[in-house]
Amino acid sequence: QVQLVESGGGLVQPGGSLRLSCAASGFTFSQIHMSWYRQAPGKERELVAAISITGRSTNYADSVKGRFTISRDNAKKTVYLQMNSLKPEDTAVYYCNQVDWATMSPFASASWGQGTQVTVSS
Repeated sequence: QVQLVESGGGLVQPGGSLRLSCAASGFTFSQIHMSWYRQAPGKERELVAAISITGRSTNYADSVKGRFTISRDNAKKTVYLQMNSLKPEDTAVYYCNQVDWATMSPFASASWGQGTQVTVSS
C-alpha cells in the first residue's frame, strides 16, 4: 500500500526558506518519478516540481523556477523540496506523489498523504 508522509511545513516570513520532506513506502521508490504538488485555498492542485528516477532530470512550474529545488534520496526513499525566497502566493498545502513523466500529472489511481501546510506571511 502506497504511503506518503510529508513534513517540514510551517509559518515563514516572505523571503524565508523551508525544506519539505516526503517519506515514501509501499512501492519501489527508486523506479518511480516523483513530484511535489500544492493546493491553495479555493484553487486546484498544481504541479510544483518533478524529479526523474535518477534525479538527473527535473521540471518546475514557472512560478517557482530559480527559487525551489527538488531532490531525492533513493536509499532513504525520500523526496525533498528546498524552497527559498518564499512569497505569500506560495502559501498552500504541499503534497508529494508519484508522477507520470509523459504528462507531468499524478496517476489516476494515486492516493494522497495528508500534506504539509506552508504559510508565508509577515
